[in-house]
Amino acid sequence: MTATLICNARIFDGTGVNPFPGALRVEGNRIAEIGALEPHAGDTVIDVGGRFLMPGMVEGHAHLSFENVCATEDLIKPTPEAQCFATARSAAALLEAGFTSAYGASEARLRLAVAVREEVNAGRLPGPRIRAGGLEISVTGAMGDEARLHDPRTGPSSIVDGVEEMRKMVRLHCREGVDNIKIDVSGDPFYPGTPGHTTPMTFEEVRVAAETAHAYGRRINAHTRSIEGSKRCVRAGVDALFHCEYADEELLDLMEEAKERIFVVPTVGLFHQIMAGEAAGHGLSAEVGGYMNIPELLENSCRTHTELRKRGVRHLIGGDYGFGWSPQGTQGRDIEFFIDYYGYSPQGALVCATANGGLAMMGDGTLGTLQPGKLADLILVDGDPLADPRLLQGPGHIALVMKDGALCKTTLPLVPAGQRAAPEAVTP
Repeated sequence: MTATLICNARIFDGTGVNPFPGALRVEGNRIAEIGALEPHAGDTVIDVGGRFLMPGMVEGHAHLSFENVCATEDLIKPTPEAQCFATARSAAALLEAGFTSAYGASEARLRLAVAVREEVNAGRLPGPRIRAGGLEISVTGAMGDEARLHDPRTGPSSIVDGVEEMRKMVRLHCREGVDNIKIDVSGDPFYPGTPGHTTPMTFEEVRVAAETAHAYGRRINAHTRSIEGSKRCVRAGVDALFHCEYADEELLDLMEEAKERIFVVPTVGLFHQIMAGEAAGHGLSAEVGGYMNIPELLENSCRTHTELRKRGVRHLIGGDYGFGWSPQGTQGRDIEFFIDYYGYSPQGALVCATANGGLAMMGDGTLGTLQPGKLADLILVDGDPLADPRLLQGPGHIALVMKDGALCKTTLPLVPAGQRAAPEAVTP
């Protein structure tokens, strides 16, 4: 069995403990040992010179087909062929930036992430592990319903009404290979007719969606901002809740009671980018954000998710990246946002990006931490992201990426055991 020894590393194992010096041996696609290790005959040795070794990150709200989009037209007008290439480029960008897994939310077309997942799994395209999302499933007049009586166009969503239509649509998604079903339970600030505090989808529609997805062995995720929407999701058995700005004490208690079952994925990055003026060049200035009620949503997000952190509810990073102002591969910005807005320690924010994401991807605990027997998904960082989380905001400081025991990216020499590495080049 092929083996790789990564030595002279500063190891952050993803459990939340402080980093420690040591070496890590990978055999096949698993981590075999961690500690003060010597090379075995036949090992490929990578001396990382004290760099920061950590689990691969997980994008917890992936829209792989979103490439510099700024409006609904950017999702519904391109050809399927063009969007397939965009989805593949996004997958490659995530891997290059240290994201070895992508937990799917939704896509511009039903099978885009499914097709790219299959190509990645076959080794024909670079990309992370993918739990593929499909189309968002919404109800008439709610988020995602782009049609009007005078303009019956189809938006980037599947529109259903009632439990039987919901059941059939979830079954269709499962038949077509979707891993993660997504339902739009609440409203949204981008849809003025159903703002974020509203709840267009009924409890019975949510319940049957969850039951049907689980019957097929799939995950069920929900867009939910409203208090009632989030309560319906928790009570109906939804696995991951995206956004969750508004909350009352009853909802917080429900989520705490379900904390071993659910994952919560905020969208603080999108709000920050709008209010900081980063989206202004695309027509979404801070002033426009004010009209959309973004400041109130951001305030409630800080309050709700700080409390959920204190109660031990598991957060994932990743929130609606892929817009013109938030390119794919920059999802690591959420680590700094979790520290600044929700009060996470740097170690705690990295756990959200690694161990929590690994549990969402694979509930058996085999992914997301650097421990013997776990899957060998790991990255090497130039610098200390605990001291400067901005190092994870793109590919520039990611010196090595390994997924499933295979090197996908490295800037360091690989040396067979018993040989000496050539000294690293020094720029005068």
